[in-house]
Amino acid sequence: MFLKSSRYYGLPTHPLRVDGRDAALLNWRRLPATTGDATLVRPHDQLDATAEQRYADATRYWHIADANSALQAHELTEVPGSEIRIPKA
Repeated sequence: MFLKSSRYYGLPTHPLRVDGRDAALLNWRRLPATTGDATLVRPHDQLDATAEQRYADATRYWHIADANSALQAHELTEVPGSEIRIPKA
């Protein structure tokens, strides 16, 4: 159901029907404790571009979001000058 690069890959799902269509419900997942390099957000920064620069894989933006406990990844780069953590791996 999810790509191997997805943060949701391998998590158990629970089937349900929504508006007559099949869907899947995911349980909340616990975020692992993560350390990383402190980085200041610059104007127009985007997590996918940062992930591409750091990991050579833009789809790993969610690793950065997880390291900062963000549910909405885009919120991490909304305020230039704020500090976020970039995991080493």
